[in-house]
This record gives sequence, C-alpha cells and structure tokens, in this order.
Amino acid sequence: ARGVKPVGNVHWTFKATYLYGVVEPATGEHFFYEFTHCNTDCFECFLKLVAKEYADSILIIQVDQAGWHKAKRLTVPDNLILMFQPAHSPECNPIEQVWQYLKKRLRWTRPKTLDELRALIREQLVALTNDTIASITGRASILETLSVAGI
Repeated sequence: ARGVKPVGNVHWTFKATYLYGVVEPATGEHFFYEFTHCNTDCFECFLKLVAKEYADSILIIQVDQAGWHKAKRLTVPDNLILMFQPAHSPECNPIEQVWQYLKKRLRWTRPKTLDELRALIREQLVALTNDTIASITGRASILETLSVAGI
C-alpha cells in the first residue's frame, strides 16, 4: 500500500564484495566473477578472464560511464569491444536486470559475515540458468536492437 514501508531487521555494517558479469540476452549465456574491489585493476582482470573464456569469439560488452570502464591505463583484450551506454541509463544495459534480480532474491537475508553473503550470492548464481537469464534480460527492445545491428 502507498506510504507503508515493509518491516524487517536491518544490519548496517558495511563490508563489500563485488560481482562482475556479462550476459548474452538472446541465449542467456553468462559469465560472472567475484572481486574484492570495484576499480580499474579488477575490471581489467575480469576482461582478461572473459577474453580467455571466449577466446574464439569477438564480444561486445556494454558498460556504463564508470571511471574504471574508461581509465586511460585500462587494457582491453583484442577479442573484446567495449560499448559505452549513455550516462545515467542503466535500463539500457541487460546486466542491470540481473543485478536487480539477484538483489531482490537476497533482499531479506541477513548474513552475519561477508563470507556468508558471498556463499548466498554463489548459491543464487549457481541456480541461474541460461533460460532464466534470457527471460530477465531478453526484453523486446534489447533483442530488436541486437537484431537490427546484426549481432
């Protein structure tokens, strides 16, 4: 109801883990990797892992305007192409739908440690199938754009 907030216990300690990921909206194929930081070094390491996993493919990876995505010192592997989305438009990027899906599924969990949170995230990732990813990310506007682009 409007104006009613859900009641739940909260835990305000800040500890973090960072999940990086790429998805293919039409098929639901996906690749995720967890890092300790969200910065240029970790992003570059992630790109190298993706490039190795898909060594026989050329991939276009859509990213936002975050500083670590655009850093001058960032080295992008030869089989990856970064495509920058317009600023302040997360709805354009299919991976954002996956992050929202995961956050909803973890919303009311209360892990006591970072390791417990990481385990919960891994459980959710293992449960994600290609069909689930495709249903989350394969919006008509995205699939039509990929089709028109010949991708």
